[in-house]
Amino acid sequence: MTNKLLLEGLSDAIGFVGGALAGYWIGHLLGWNIFSEGYDNASIGAIVLVGLGGGLGLQGARRWLRSRKDREA
Repeated sequence: MTNKLLLEGLSDAIGFVGGALAGYWIGHLLGWNIFSEGYDNASIGAIVLVGLGGGLGLQGARRWLRSRKDREA
């Protein structure tokens, strides 16, 4: 039971961080700086990309874990 929970927690963390980093780098490639002073449109767009990337990465990790569980059953 503990190993399953550990695997779930690690996969969620890796998926979220990986997705957030992907969103950050996409914003960086577009020239949007998440850390710019003030909240201009580019900064808000970069924040949205990081949030969307993190959420999509988390959902992808959970879908991967579910498919892995289905194969084991």
